[in-house]
Amino acid sequence: MNSAVVGLFAGMALGFAGWFGGFAAFLLVAAVGAVGYGVGRLADEGRLGELLRPGERKRW
Repeated sequence: MNSAVVGLFAGMALGFAGWFGGFAAFLLVAAVGAVGYGVGRLADEGRLGELLRPGERKRW
């Protein structure tokens, strides 16, 4: 699934949340979507296990 299709689904979800749930639901869906995007990026880069594994972590 390419980025355009993912963006389409995200836009539709935000639109439905805004239409049926109001502005607060729109913001909630947008925030949860942003968290999901961040987790997805970490998973794509192969760093999700590094984040979840206890032990030594790199200092930024």
